[in-house]
Amino acid sequence: MKTWTDLTHYAGFDWAKDHHDIVIVDRSGTKVADFRIPDTAEGWRDFADRVKKFPVVGAVVETRYGAMIERLLGAGCAVFPINPKTATRYRERKTSSGAKSDRLDAWSMADALRLDGQSWKALEPEDALTQELRQLCRDEVALIEQRTAFVNQLQQALHEYYPAALEAFDDWTHPAAWAFIERFPTSEVLKSAGKKHWEKFLHMHRMYRPQTHEKRLACFARAGDFCGSPGTTAAKSLLALSIVEMLKPLQKQLDEYRCRITKVFERHPDHDVFGSLPGAGGKIGPRLLGEIGTDRERFEDPQALQCYAGTAPVTQATGKRSKRNASVYMRRACNLNLRQAVHFLADLSRRTCTWAQVYYQKKRGEGHRHASALRCLGQRWMKIVWAMWRERKKYDPELHQRNQVAHGSWVVALITDNQAPLAPAPTN
Repeated sequence: MKTWTDLTHYAGFDWAKDHHDIVIVDRSGTKVADFRIPDTAEGWRDFADRVKKFPVVGAVVETRYGAMIERLLGAGCAVFPINPKTATRYRERKTSSGAKSDRLDAWSMADALRLDGQSWKALEPEDALTQELRQLCRDEVALIEQRTAFVNQLQQALHEYYPAALEAFDDWTHPAAWAFIERFPTSEVLKSAGKKHWEKFLHMHRMYRPQTHEKRLACFARAGDFCGSPGTTAAKSLLALSIVEMLKPLQKQLDEYRCRITKVFERHPDHDVFGSLPGAGGKIGPRLLGEIGTDRERFEDPQALQCYAGTAPVTQATGKRSKRNASVYMRRACNLNLRQAVHFLADLSRRTCTWAQVYYQKKRGEGHRHASALRCLGQRWMKIVWAMWRERKKYDPELHQRNQVAHGSWVVALITDNQAPLAPAPTN
């Protein structure tokens, strides 16, 4: 892999949707190239031809994923990603007037690599399996967000004309709830169907539960007592049915994504490492693996991974803010996809891992809110994940417990003094 010391020229790459501005400087800081290419096959061929004139080129760009990264690597460049906020600070260092242009951005990033790049790390080309897994997981999350938007629209429509349906079903991401709207689109249809049809529907869709059966039947019985006007019912019932028709194929695609992710995850060499994490399973494990990757030299210590995951707080203790009165903030500059996956890992691990539940309860007792307590727990998990990932070892609860005892962890003392109940699992 090419390092900063190998570079002879430095390219700032300001990318856009349909074109890219590139400025290249040499070791003395002199501009040797300044051009724009369209985001087409011809444009990238032109870029490859231009950079061939220089021995070793390092390219700075405000992202670390995507087709553009693959094309830069394919052109023989060493790629150095930079955070957009950091890039803004480098531009401000070049001009104090607040001026901004694509060429200025490209030049400031190129010169930043020339002057400060000795501590930057070039991207390692990723294997195809990790790339596929990361993109599949990100696309799955995007589809889930679309489903959530549709479900929110459906619930709002039901609130306006069919409140009994909302009361009867808690989980509106479940296809059986959508089937209920198809079978009984209005309170009038539900009332005219009768109790036998209600019970038959619940049994057919495996929705019969002793703890919820009577409640649902009671909701169905009084559905006509509080509902929308005839005009509202006619309009909103059509909307509800339309949303259901959009949700069904979307759910089918999500099922296909889940199947594909499972197959790719099982084939990955790091499957056992991330699949062994408590609560991760086949959903969170692939997301963690896809975002962390396989480059073992990328994170030199646990703190580097914790910062990347957004669990490490940001502390301000300069000037009048002494260490005793330092201000602590949640880290914003991080991989948001990884932060979300770590949040889920921390929450799910409480249901199967006693120390995780004890740690969470301790933080809640100290005044942390739910999300903050999970972030603290995620900080601990990232330290464990880093060690597992570097050594390519599964999670061993007995080994972790021995390490806690050896280091005198306060978590062990709390577990011994008062066995904390595990967090309850979600119910349908």
